[in-house]
Amino acid sequence: MEAEQKSVPVMIVGVDDSEHSFYALEWTLDHFLTPSAPNSPFKLIVVHSKPSPTSAIGFAGPGAADVFPFVDADLKKIAARVVERAKELCHSKSVDDVNVEVVEGDARNVLCEAVEKHHATILVVGSHGYGAIKRAVLGSVSDYVTHHAHCTVMIVKKPKTKH
Repeated sequence: MEAEQKSVPVMIVGVDDSEHSFYALEWTLDHFLTPSAPNSPFKLIVVHSKPSPTSAIGFAGPGAADVFPFVDADLKKIAARVVERAKELCHSKSVDDVNVEVVEGDARNVLCEAVEKHHATILVVGSHGYGAIKRAVLGSVSDYVTHHAHCTVMIVKKPKTKH
């Protein structure tokens, strides 16, 4: 091919079942992927990491095997809801050229691996706004990807509502 096709930069948005991640997706659609632009500046890939049933159960003892199929079914339902909601939000913003992926694993690793796989230029994640203690216990996905993803990382914070 003599006329080399110019590759479009890839933008990955990580979503889970939280309002914070959908706010980040909506903000990204509004600010980067406006339908008025004749050529989208980015190829959009939305990535949802589905926890493995064993990580969701958190224990492996008597009874774990009995619970496993129910937990797995629930996680698949949640993933299907997240995918559907992400597609609906993109469609409502007239962004129909979007790939939505569900990858099993820890969100931190899944997002960093997606960046490598798709050679992403930018990774967008929401911020849950956890305090220091909760963040230390749960681990911050946004903190992890900021330090480990091999691309620009944008963290979108949902503004606090004033009372």
